[in-house]
Amino acid sequence: MSLQKPSEREEEYFARQEFERRKKLAEERARALEAREQARLRQLHRMGCPKCGSELVEVEFRGARIDKCTSCAGLWLDAGELEQVTAKGDFVGGLLRVFGGR
Repeated sequence: MSLQKPSEREEEYFARQEFERRKKLAEERARALEAREQARLRQLHRMGCPKCGSELVEVEFRGARIDKCTSCAGLWLDAGELEQVTAKGDFVGGLLRVFGGR
């Protein structure tokens, strides 16, 4: 019984299949690594002041949860919160009344 050598086309086909399989695997690994890195960064920066690194506490102000630094007294707004608090009257006066003192 003689073994038949695969043709060039067959070799190309299987090489292409193997390349696509490895490419797909590499892309899946990259996506998983990116997701893990994003989760790590989220955990690392969760409720830390961007200015000084101290802990942030949430303060209720006009229906929004504004983050205030326990050290430098900085105020930090999440997406959409500025629009939410400015839509309700005297924004600056309200801020000074609530957050005026350290």
